[in-house]
Amino acid sequence: MDRAQHVPVLAGRVTALLSPALTAEGAVLVDATLGRAGHARALLETCPGLFLVGIDADVAAIEAAGELLAPYAARVTLVHARYDEIPAILAAMGPPGPARVMGLLFDLGVSSPQLDDPARGFAYAQDAPLDMRMDQTAERTAADIVNGYPPAELARILHEYGEERFARRIAEAVVRERARAPITSTQRLSTIVKDAIPAATRRTGGNPAKRTFQALRIEVNDELGTLRRALPAALDVLAVGGRVVVLAYHSLEDRIVKRELVRRTADQTPPGLPVPADAAAPQFRLLTRGAERPSSEEVTSNPRAASARLRAAERIRQAA
Repeated sequence: MDRAQHVPVLAGRVTALLSPALTAEGAVLVDATLGRAGHARALLETCPGLFLVGIDADVAAIEAAGELLAPYAARVTLVHARYDEIPAILAAMGPPGPARVMGLLFDLGVSSPQLDDPARGFAYAQDAPLDMRMDQTAERTAADIVNGYPPAELARILHEYGEERFARRIAEAVVRERARAPITSTQRLSTIVKDAIPAATRRTGGNPAKRTFQALRIEVNDELGTLRRALPAALDVLAVGGRVVVLAYHSLEDRIVKRELVRRTADQTPPGLPVPADAAAPQFRLLTRGAERPSSEEVTSNPRAASARLRAAERIRQAA
């Protein structure tokens, strides 16, 4: 995909939710998953006093974002890192530092440019090396998992991360096929998955390899583990009045986000106390009712927005 054509998901809504917290001179926005910087660019344009810390595990994304954000270079710092390193990144920067962080943005999952580059191995529709690394400096690839994991572990990943009901059948088929020759291409894996699933099931629900590829991608990049570590740590550095927006693209991610935001917005006063305890008072308030979804118009113009779920919250007090 041409860089200029990249369309960020729910861009208007993300800007509307975050910009009220980013109007003060020197307010810091941490874009934890910078990608092609579509959301970041809109916020830099809307909020002229904003300072952006853009993080991405993909070197190609950092390079592309550097070009796209060149007009705002004086207000931008780009970091090649995983987003569970946010506190360490901010601490290493010094001022404006964590106390000034007024915005957090997480746009989770695989990006359109990653999907559109066949060499990255994320897409089952095009033949490519079985890679799926968001950070191409990392060692483990999808091929390592497919060819090296024991059958039970492979089945567990497909079941938990892909919500694949034929996980055991697919894992057994993979083990049989890899004994003949290592599985190194997306097309071969896709064929193995298709052949392992009952014919009646293959006729509905789209490409039968979709869930397997999702599961492998999550495992390769430790996506759920990274999110579980990153979100609480990032929320801890958000200043009072600061806001967080998270875009998730499947139920596993969204569940983690929902659970953490519910925990932060709930009164933790033990039952039976006559008055609420200050230390247990909610630190955040929700800005969205449940998970917001894109409009039908947006999905028509940008089909990859279809599965998006947006949640947002605002910090209303510091932790005691």
